[in-house]
Amino acid sequence: MSTSPGEIDNDLIARLAAEIFSADRGAAVPSPGPGLPTPVGIGNAYPSGASEISPPVHSGVTPASAPEASAPAVPSGTGGENFGEPQCFRDEPNAFPYDFRSGRSVSSPSGISPAPATPGKSAAPQSSAGEFYFLPGDLVPASSLPHSPAAFDVEGVRRDFPALHQRVNGKPLIWLDNAATTHKPQVVLDAISRYYANDNSNIHRAAHTLAARSTDLYEGAREKVRRFLGAADAKEIVFVRGTTEAINLVAQTYGRQNIGAGDEIVVTTMEHHANIVPWQLLSQQTGAVLRVAPINDRGELLLDQFAALLGPRTKLVSITQVANALGTVNPVEQVIAIAHAYGVPVLVDGAQSTPHMPVNVQAMGADFFVFSGHKIFGPTGIGVLYGKAALLEQMPPWQGGGNMIADVTFTKTVYQGIPNKFEAGTGNIADVVGLGAAIDYLQGLGMPAIAAYEHDLLVYATEGLATVPGLRPIGTAANKASVLSFVFENGRGVSTEEVGKYLDQHGIAVRSGHHCAQPALRRFGVEQTVRPSLAFYNTRTEVDTLVRALHSFRRKG
Repeated sequence: MSTSPGEIDNDLIARLAAEIFSADRGAAVPSPGPGLPTPVGIGNAYPSGASEISPPVHSGVTPASAPEASAPAVPSGTGGENFGEPQCFRDEPNAFPYDFRSGRSVSSPSGISPAPATPGKSAAPQSSAGEFYFLPGDLVPASSLPHSPAAFDVEGVRRDFPALHQRVNGKPLIWLDNAATTHKPQVVLDAISRYYANDNSNIHRAAHTLAARSTDLYEGAREKVRRFLGAADAKEIVFVRGTTEAINLVAQTYGRQNIGAGDEIVVTTMEHHANIVPWQLLSQQTGAVLRVAPINDRGELLLDQFAALLGPRTKLVSITQVANALGTVNPVEQVIAIAHAYGVPVLVDGAQSTPHMPVNVQAMGADFFVFSGHKIFGPTGIGVLYGKAALLEQMPPWQGGGNMIADVTFTKTVYQGIPNKFEAGTGNIADVVGLGAAIDYLQGLGMPAIAAYEHDLLVYATEGLATVPGLRPIGTAANKASVLSFVFENGRGVSTEEVGKYLDQHGIAVRSGHHCAQPALRRFGVEQTVRPSLAFYNTRTEVDTLVRALHSFRRKG
């Protein structure tokens, strides 16, 4: 049967497990420790003819007769490199489960039949989850989503962001560096200012009124994060400085406790350095091995090859939900389901997904989920670690100090429970309050509406950039969000910095460089790219200005 985003492909898991276990990978799947996902039993998954099952293939990847070459993709043609030839948007039957241009599901891959209707029930209207890959979970009827820019009041939204109304080099600012950081609505600025003006106090201590108000604001923001992520309990939300610190916290607590010499940690080629280096450090400390799941020429995870990396020594999978340098939206629900089939917990890097699409960590099945406030229109210096309570409770503290203790003597310290035991010292209270205000703002707009508007804008921008001569897109996955990385080829060689400076003269802010994702870019044979990245306050007019500026840049050469 075919699966929708947010659903677990149990048939795929069983096929992958049967294939891998028939390959004599050594010891049987070990029993998980307390709090870890339980391995899926596969003993009776297939009859005795299981070995005759065809090799597993991810439903989002076209089967090939031979393994894909690891050499970087080389674009064809000598003129303007169209985003649709040969790297993206080809009309290949069953090449992908979704059509990027519409965001809607297409026909099921060959050999997989649609699920039959439930007997005795009439067909319900298809949910957004069944139609839009960027809307996981059953959220709203697809008919209620905005299907044109006019349905989303972007001009009204823009009025909420003071930073967008300035001029740079005599031109109106066009902020297309949203994958690096986002601007802040006035309500976030007001919330932080109001906190310092009226409520400034330490939390969880003192009997005075300001301490009580400050504590209420801090813990109220934790509850807002819980709802935003769909977590089961506010105690599963830990405040940290950002995504990087959250990953390091997991590596140095859960990792040091559960990962030893010869054990394996699995990441993907498309990860941000913050989801590579902490695991390298842990591997150096423990003797563990870091293994890397490959991607194809479009920047998509090869899910069957990812599954083939898993085995009895695998102790953790850490994967981005949206790749910061490529924009790829990973099938994290399927990744998690496959990992859980081996009793392996999964950390999901949500730094680039939380600004653009709804997230539900319970529906996703994530064991850990991390993101940064400044990526979701909140303050810098604040981020979130979500962890399942059973895992967090077993993890040792990372830092020691005030707030995280219950009792201290010179011979012994008793720690508080979660989440306090991971929040040593005086926290970033004001920015936690600002994060709560940012979440209120996003939820007021509605994440499904944001996702639908941004998808329309991404398609529009993709088609516009395809008209620029010599522009080679980097990252052309069928399922994308926000990011439009490119380099110039087939003509005068130019540096990404040169392009970035030229665009800045036109008031356009983009990122040029390696985006803290050097292994991902080297997969495509480049060291740097130019990376325009979108948010819901960007407009088609701004995209048009970007495209005109790039045409002008090419003409001047």
